[in-house]
Amino acid sequence: MMDYGVDTITPVDSQQPQQSKSWIGFPLNRTEGEKEPIKYGCEDHWTWNRHDRSHEVRLYGSGMRVAHFHPNWSSGTAGVRGTRILNNGRYYWEVQVSQRIFGTSMMFGIGTKKACLHKNVFTNLIGEDENSWGLSHKGLIWHRGLWVQYTIPFRENQATTVGILFDGVEGTLTFYKDNKCLGVAFRNLQQVREPLYPMVSSTACKTEMTLSYMRRDFVNLQDRCRAVILKFVKTKADLDQLELPPMIKNYLAEAISRNFVPVNYYILNV
Repeated sequence: MMDYGVDTITPVDSQQPQQSKSWIGFPLNRTEGEKEPIKYGCEDHWTWNRHDRSHEVRLYGSGMRVAHFHPNWSSGTAGVRGTRILNNGRYYWEVQVSQRIFGTSMMFGIGTKKACLHKNVFTNLIGEDENSWGLSHKGLIWHRGLWVQYTIPFRENQATTVGILFDGVEGTLTFYKDNKCLGVAFRNLQQVREPLYPMVSSTACKTEMTLSYMRRDFVNLQDRCRAVILKFVKTKADLDQLELPPMIKNYLAEAISRNFVPVNYYILNV
């Protein structure tokens, strides 16, 4: 018989959250937010970091954008960081979650390099300390080990899409669920001086989170012009056909999305 681990059913949390009233800088009221995040921006290109993940996370699929948690059984909490540095910019990304939504905590958010990516206990990993900020599938937002009710719990065993909007100018983090804005969850993030990265984590075995839709705001006019050019110049071969000064050609080449070649070790065997 296959052992699916302790966390295949929804247990009583081994670490029951203790609600705190000291939410300095974190609003208890929510605002509507924008309906179409970064409507006038451009596509973004990043993925989950194969070198910055728990050993209980397997990456595969196009561009290594599918994170598979606890492939055999689960006895703890596993996380993975994205490759995108978020500070000072405006970014929006969506994570498609498989229908295996259950367990102690499935989380979405951001964190620094100091944020832990593995624990041998079932816990709310993203937001457990001052190095990360997260939303759990139980509708709670977490930071510094403190929580507040932010939205209703996700339906168990029903696939969903979670959107995350990071605004490094305003210093806010906003969550969306199935295209509905849930409001601003965290503020004052512009004060964080260390690099911030997207993060996801899960305690439940055989769950999948797929990085799908990604957009970012333009940094300046030069960045905007490059995005327009790359709508027509999609490969290095296309770029090589253009007679451009080396400096401009190198600037364009930096943004051309490269195809990630999966290493066999990271391909999920099912």
